[in-house]
Amino acid sequence: MEAPLRSIHVVAGVLTDVRGRVLLARRGEDSDLSGLWEFPGGKREPGETSEQALVRELHEELGIEAEVGEALIEVPQEYPGKRLRLEVRAVRRWKGTPRGREGQALTWVAPDRLARYSMPSADVPVVGALRQPDRYLVTPEPGTDMASWRHSLQRALESGIERIQLRARSLPAEAYAALAREVADACRRAGVDLLLNRDVALAAELGAGVQLGSEQLAGVSARPLPEGQAVGASCHDLEDLRQAQALGCDFAVLGPVAATATHPGATPLGWDGFVALREQVALPIYAIGGLGPDDLAVARGHGAQGIAAIRGFWP
Repeated sequence: MEAPLRSIHVVAGVLTDVRGRVLLARRGEDSDLSGLWEFPGGKREPGETSEQALVRELHEELGIEAEVGEALIEVPQEYPGKRLRLEVRAVRRWKGTPRGREGQALTWVAPDRLARYSMPSADVPVVGALRQPDRYLVTPEPGTDMASWRHSLQRALESGIERIQLRARSLPAEAYAALAREVADACRRAGVDLLLNRDVALAAELGAGVQLGSEQLAGVSARPLPEGQAVGASCHDLEDLRQAQALGCDFAVLGPVAATATHPGATPLGWDGFVALREQVALPIYAIGGLGPDDLAVARGHGAQGIAAIRGFWP
Protein backbone atom coordinates (compact mmCIF):
# COMPACT_ATOMS: atom_id res chain seq x y z
CA MET A 1 0.00 0.00 0.00
CA GLU A 2 1.40 3.34 -1.08
CA ALA A 3 1.97 6.01 1.56
CA PRO A 4 -0.31 9.06 1.23
CA LEU A 5 1.22 12.03 -0.53
CA ARG A 6 2.51 14.86 1.63
CA SER A 7 0.08 17.80 1.59
CA ILE A 8 1.38 21.36 1.31
CA HIS A 9 -0.68 24.55 1.48
CA VAL A 10 0.98 27.47 -0.33
CA VAL A 11 -0.36 31.01 -0.45
CA ALA A 12 0.78 33.25 -3.29
CA GLY A 13 0.07 36.84 -4.22
CA VAL A 14 -0.65 38.49 -7.55
CA LEU A 15 1.05 41.87 -7.09
CA THR A 16 -0.16 44.41 -9.64
CA ASP A 17 1.51 47.79 -10.09
CA VAL A 18 -0.01 51.07 -11.32
CA ARG A 19 0.77 50.09 -14.93
CA GLY A 20 -1.14 46.84 -14.56
CA ARG A 21 1.99 44.69 -14.63
CA VAL A 22 2.25 41.55 -12.52
CA LEU A 23 5.28 40.56 -10.43
CA LEU A 24 6.93 37.18 -11.01
CA ALA A 25 9.80 35.67 -9.02
CA ARG A 26 12.25 33.08 -10.33
CA ARG A 27 12.84 29.95 -8.28
CA GLY A 28 16.43 29.59 -7.07
CA GLU A 29 18.90 26.95 -8.18
CA ASP A 30 18.77 25.24 -4.78
CA SER A 31 14.98 24.65 -4.92
CA ASP A 32 12.91 22.10 -6.77
CA LEU A 33 11.55 23.33 -10.11
CA SER A 34 14.53 25.69 -10.21
CA GLY A 35 14.60 28.36 -12.87
CA LEU A 36 10.82 28.52 -13.29
CA TRP A 37 8.87 31.71 -12.73
CA GLU A 38 6.07 31.86 -10.15
CA PHE A 39 3.79 34.18 -8.24
CA PRO A 40 5.59 35.11 -5.00
CA GLY A 41 4.50 33.55 -1.72
CA GLY A 42 5.20 30.45 0.32
CA LYS A 43 3.99 27.74 2.68
CA ARG A 44 1.27 28.41 5.19
CA GLU A 45 2.53 27.36 8.61
CA PRO A 46 0.41 25.72 11.35
CA GLY A 47 -1.63 28.29 13.25
CA GLU A 48 -1.47 30.90 10.50
CA THR A 49 -4.35 32.26 8.49
CA SER A 50 -3.81 32.58 4.75
CA GLU A 51 -3.55 36.34 5.09
CA GLN A 52 -0.93 36.08 7.83
CA ALA A 53 1.10 33.56 5.83
CA LEU A 54 1.12 35.72 2.72
CA VAL A 55 2.02 38.91 4.61
CA ARG A 56 4.92 37.07 6.28
CA GLU A 57 6.17 35.46 3.08
CA LEU A 58 6.06 38.68 1.06
CA HIS A 59 7.98 40.48 3.80
CA GLU A 60 10.62 37.72 3.97
CA GLU A 61 10.94 37.35 0.18
CA LEU A 62 10.37 40.89 -1.07
CA GLY A 63 10.80 43.21 1.92
CA ILE A 64 7.33 44.72 1.64
CA GLU A 65 4.36 45.16 3.97
CA ALA A 66 1.47 43.86 1.90
CA GLU A 67 -2.27 44.42 2.13
CA VAL A 68 -3.90 41.14 1.09
CA GLY A 69 -6.95 41.42 -1.14
CA GLU A 70 -9.61 39.11 -2.50
CA ALA A 71 -9.27 35.43 -3.30
CA LEU A 72 -8.58 34.71 -6.98
CA ILE A 73 -8.30 30.92 -7.29
CA GLU A 74 -7.15 27.83 -5.39
CA VAL A 75 -5.33 25.29 -7.54
CA PRO A 76 -4.94 21.68 -6.42
CA GLN A 77 -1.87 20.17 -8.10
CA GLU A 78 -0.14 16.83 -7.69
CA TYR A 79 3.66 16.70 -7.91
CA PRO A 80 5.98 13.73 -7.35
CA GLY A 81 5.72 12.88 -3.67
CA LYS A 82 3.40 15.73 -2.71
CA ARG A 83 -0.02 17.23 -3.22
CA LEU A 84 -0.02 21.02 -3.39
CA ARG A 85 -2.85 23.43 -2.75
CA LEU A 86 -1.98 26.83 -4.22
CA GLU A 87 -4.19 29.56 -2.80
CA VAL A 88 -3.85 32.81 -4.72
CA ARG A 89 -4.83 36.26 -3.44
CA ALA A 90 -4.80 39.68 -5.07
CA VAL A 91 -2.28 42.21 -3.69
CA ARG A 92 -2.75 45.71 -5.05
CA ARG A 93 -1.34 47.73 -2.14
CA TRP A 94 1.91 47.45 -0.21
CA LYS A 95 4.56 49.53 1.49
CA GLY A 96 8.15 49.37 0.34
CA THR A 97 9.82 48.42 -2.94
CA PRO A 98 9.81 44.72 -3.88
CA ARG A 99 13.31 43.29 -4.15
CA GLY A 100 14.66 39.75 -4.13
CA ARG A 101 15.80 39.47 -0.53
CA GLU A 102 16.70 35.79 -1.02
CA GLY A 103 18.70 36.41 -4.18
CA GLN A 104 15.83 35.52 -6.51
CA ALA A 105 15.32 37.37 -9.77
CA LEU A 106 12.16 39.46 -10.09
CA THR A 107 10.39 40.82 -13.15
CA TRP A 108 7.28 42.88 -13.81
CA VAL A 109 5.27 41.41 -16.67
CA ALA A 110 2.39 42.79 -18.74
CA PRO A 111 -0.61 40.45 -18.32
CA ASP A 112 -0.71 39.53 -22.01
CA ARG A 113 2.89 38.27 -21.78
CA LEU A 114 2.50 36.07 -18.69
CA ALA A 115 1.95 32.91 -20.74
CA ARG A 116 5.42 33.30 -22.28
CA TYR A 117 7.11 32.51 -18.95
CA SER A 118 7.85 28.92 -17.96
CA MET A 119 6.03 28.21 -14.71
CA PRO A 120 5.32 25.33 -12.32
CA SER A 121 2.17 23.40 -13.18
CA ALA A 122 0.11 24.96 -10.39
CA ASP A 123 0.83 28.51 -11.57
CA VAL A 124 -0.36 27.95 -15.16
CA PRO A 125 -4.10 27.95 -14.28
CA VAL A 126 -3.54 31.17 -12.33
CA VAL A 127 -2.49 32.88 -15.56
CA GLY A 128 -5.69 31.54 -17.12
CA ALA A 129 -7.74 32.98 -14.27
CA LEU A 130 -6.07 36.38 -14.79
CA ARG A 131 -6.26 36.45 -18.57
CA GLN A 132 -9.31 34.46 -19.68
CA PRO A 133 -13.05 35.00 -19.05
CA ASP A 134 -14.56 33.29 -16.02
CA ARG A 135 -17.87 32.62 -17.79
CA TYR A 136 -18.22 30.60 -21.00
CA LEU A 137 -21.62 30.56 -22.67
CA VAL A 138 -22.50 27.54 -24.80
CA THR A 139 -25.46 28.40 -27.01
CA PRO A 140 -28.53 26.16 -27.04
CA GLU A 141 -29.69 24.66 -30.32
CA PRO A 142 -31.49 27.37 -32.34
CA GLY A 143 -34.68 25.36 -32.91
CA THR A 144 -37.42 26.78 -35.13
CA ASP A 145 -37.80 30.23 -33.56
CA MET A 146 -34.68 31.88 -34.92
CA ALA A 147 -35.93 35.39 -34.14
CA SER A 148 -36.16 34.53 -30.43
CA TRP A 149 -32.74 32.82 -30.54
CA ARG A 150 -31.12 35.87 -32.15
CA HIS A 151 -32.75 38.15 -29.57
CA SER A 152 -31.39 36.03 -26.72
CA LEU A 153 -27.93 36.01 -28.30
CA GLN A 154 -27.94 39.79 -28.50
CA ARG A 155 -28.98 40.02 -24.85
CA ALA A 156 -26.14 37.67 -23.94
CA LEU A 157 -23.65 39.83 -25.81
CA GLU A 158 -24.94 42.88 -23.94
CA SER A 159 -24.80 41.12 -20.56
CA GLY A 160 -21.01 41.15 -20.33
CA ILE A 161 -20.32 37.60 -21.50
CA GLU A 162 -16.82 37.60 -23.05
CA ARG A 163 -16.59 34.07 -24.49
CA ILE A 164 -19.24 32.16 -26.45
CA GLN A 165 -19.32 28.75 -28.11
CA LEU A 166 -21.71 28.42 -31.05
CA ARG A 167 -23.22 24.96 -30.72
CA ALA A 168 -25.86 24.28 -33.37
CA ARG A 169 -25.31 20.67 -34.35
CA SER A 170 -28.93 20.19 -35.44
CA LEU A 171 -28.50 22.57 -38.39
CA PRO A 172 -27.46 21.40 -41.87
CA ALA A 173 -23.90 22.34 -42.77
CA GLU A 174 -24.87 25.24 -45.05
CA ALA A 175 -27.27 26.75 -42.51
CA TYR A 176 -24.71 26.34 -39.74
CA ALA A 177 -22.02 28.10 -41.79
CA ALA A 178 -24.37 31.01 -42.51
CA LEU A 179 -25.29 31.30 -38.83
CA ALA A 180 -21.63 31.09 -37.82
CA ARG A 181 -20.77 34.02 -40.10
CA GLU A 182 -23.62 36.05 -38.64
CA VAL A 183 -22.65 35.26 -35.04
CA ALA A 184 -18.97 35.91 -35.78
CA ASP A 185 -19.83 39.41 -37.01
CA ALA A 186 -21.95 40.08 -33.91
CA CYS A 187 -19.23 38.83 -31.56
CA ARG A 188 -16.58 40.86 -33.36
CA ARG A 189 -18.61 44.04 -32.92
CA ALA A 190 -19.16 43.25 -29.25
CA GLY A 191 -15.52 42.31 -28.60
CA VAL A 192 -16.53 38.78 -27.59
CA ASP A 193 -14.37 35.68 -28.11
CA LEU A 194 -16.23 33.18 -30.34
CA LEU A 195 -15.48 29.47 -30.65
CA LEU A 196 -17.23 27.13 -33.08
CA ASN A 197 -18.21 23.67 -31.97
CA ARG A 198 -15.90 21.10 -33.62
CA ASP A 199 -15.59 22.86 -37.02
CA VAL A 200 -11.88 23.63 -37.39
CA ALA A 201 -12.03 24.59 -41.08
CA LEU A 202 -14.84 27.10 -40.64
CA ALA A 203 -13.19 28.54 -37.53
CA ALA A 204 -9.97 29.06 -39.48
CA GLU A 205 -11.90 30.77 -42.27
CA LEU A 206 -13.75 33.12 -39.91
CA GLY A 207 -10.82 33.86 -37.61
CA ALA A 208 -12.75 32.32 -34.72
CA GLY A 209 -11.72 29.72 -32.18
CA VAL A 210 -12.76 26.08 -32.03
CA GLN A 211 -14.11 23.85 -29.28
CA LEU A 212 -12.88 20.31 -29.95
CA GLY A 213 -15.18 17.46 -28.98
CA SER A 214 -13.79 14.72 -26.75
CA GLU A 215 -14.16 12.26 -29.64
CA GLN A 216 -11.94 14.49 -31.82
CA LEU A 217 -8.99 14.71 -29.45
CA ALA A 218 -7.36 11.36 -30.19
CA GLY A 219 -7.37 12.10 -33.92
CA VAL A 220 -5.65 15.49 -33.63
CA SER A 221 -1.85 15.45 -33.59
CA ALA A 222 -1.14 19.19 -33.30
CA ARG A 223 -2.84 22.41 -32.29
CA PRO A 224 -5.36 22.99 -35.10
CA LEU A 225 -5.37 26.80 -35.02
CA PRO A 226 -2.64 29.41 -34.54
CA GLU A 227 -2.10 31.39 -31.35
CA GLY A 228 -4.69 34.15 -31.14
CA GLN A 229 -7.51 31.83 -32.20
CA ALA A 230 -8.65 30.04 -29.06
CA VAL A 231 -8.67 26.25 -28.93
CA GLY A 232 -10.76 24.59 -26.24
CA ALA A 233 -11.40 20.91 -25.58
CA SER A 234 -14.44 19.17 -24.14
CA CYS A 235 -13.14 16.57 -21.67
CA HIS A 236 -14.66 13.85 -19.53
CA ASP A 237 -11.66 11.98 -18.15
CA LEU A 238 -7.91 12.18 -17.53
CA GLU A 239 -7.00 10.86 -20.98
CA ASP A 240 -8.97 13.70 -22.59
CA LEU A 241 -7.30 16.30 -20.37
CA ARG A 242 -3.80 15.04 -21.05
CA GLN A 243 -4.41 15.05 -24.79
CA ALA A 244 -5.80 18.59 -24.59
CA GLN A 245 -2.68 19.69 -22.74
CA ALA A 246 -0.38 17.93 -25.22
CA LEU A 247 -2.11 19.72 -28.10
CA GLY A 248 -1.52 23.12 -26.50
CA CYS A 249 -5.20 23.90 -25.98
CA ASP A 250 -5.88 27.22 -24.30
CA PHE A 251 -8.35 25.60 -21.92
CA ALA A 252 -10.50 22.55 -21.32
CA VAL A 253 -14.13 22.13 -20.30
CA LEU A 254 -14.60 19.30 -17.79
CA GLY A 255 -17.81 17.73 -16.57
CA PRO A 256 -20.52 17.15 -15.86
CA VAL A 257 -19.84 18.30 -12.30
CA ALA A 258 -23.52 18.11 -11.32
CA ALA A 259 -26.58 16.48 -12.86
CA THR A 260 -27.66 18.20 -16.08
CA ALA A 261 -30.56 17.85 -18.49
CA THR A 262 -28.15 18.13 -21.44
CA HIS A 263 -26.53 14.77 -20.54
CA PRO A 264 -29.15 13.02 -18.38
CA GLY A 265 -27.38 9.64 -18.48
CA ALA A 266 -23.96 10.91 -17.40
CA THR A 267 -22.67 10.27 -13.88
CA PRO A 268 -21.72 13.61 -12.26
CA LEU A 269 -18.10 14.03 -11.17
CA GLY A 270 -18.93 16.12 -8.13
CA TRP A 271 -16.35 18.63 -6.94
CA ASP A 272 -14.14 15.91 -5.46
CA GLY A 273 -14.03 14.15 -8.82
CA PHE A 274 -13.31 17.44 -10.56
CA VAL A 275 -10.35 18.10 -8.22
CA ALA A 276 -8.98 14.58 -8.70
CA LEU A 277 -8.69 15.27 -12.44
CA ARG A 278 -7.81 18.95 -12.17
CA GLU A 279 -4.66 18.25 -10.13
CA GLN A 280 -3.19 15.97 -12.80
CA VAL A 281 -2.72 18.60 -15.53
CA ALA A 282 -1.46 22.17 -15.93
CA LEU A 283 -4.31 23.66 -17.91
CA PRO A 284 -7.07 26.22 -17.34
CA ILE A 285 -10.32 24.24 -16.93
CA TYR A 286 -13.94 25.37 -16.98
CA ALA A 287 -16.37 23.32 -14.90
CA ILE A 288 -19.60 22.42 -16.69
CA GLY A 289 -22.80 20.56 -15.90
CA GLY A 290 -25.69 21.85 -13.81
CA LEU A 291 -23.80 25.02 -12.84
CA GLY A 292 -24.49 28.73 -13.06
CA PRO A 293 -23.22 32.15 -11.95
CA ASP A 294 -23.82 31.41 -8.27
CA ASP A 295 -21.33 28.54 -8.47
CA LEU A 296 -18.41 30.65 -9.68
CA ALA A 297 -16.75 31.19 -6.30
CA VAL A 298 -17.05 27.50 -5.45
CA ALA A 299 -15.60 26.58 -8.83
CA ARG A 300 -12.61 28.90 -8.36
CA GLY A 301 -12.12 27.37 -4.92
CA HIS A 302 -11.69 23.97 -6.58
CA GLY A 303 -9.22 25.15 -9.21
CA ALA A 304 -11.62 25.92 -12.05
CA GLN A 305 -10.98 28.74 -14.50
CA GLY A 306 -14.68 29.47 -14.29
CA ILE A 307 -18.07 28.08 -15.30
CA ALA A 308 -19.25 26.94 -18.73
CA ALA A 309 -23.01 26.64 -19.14
CA ILE A 310 -25.95 26.74 -21.50
CA ARG A 311 -28.99 27.40 -19.32
CA GLY A 312 -26.98 29.17 -16.64
CA PHE A 313 -25.95 32.01 -18.98
CA TRP A 314 -28.52 32.02 -21.82
CA PRO A 315 -31.00 34.90 -21.30
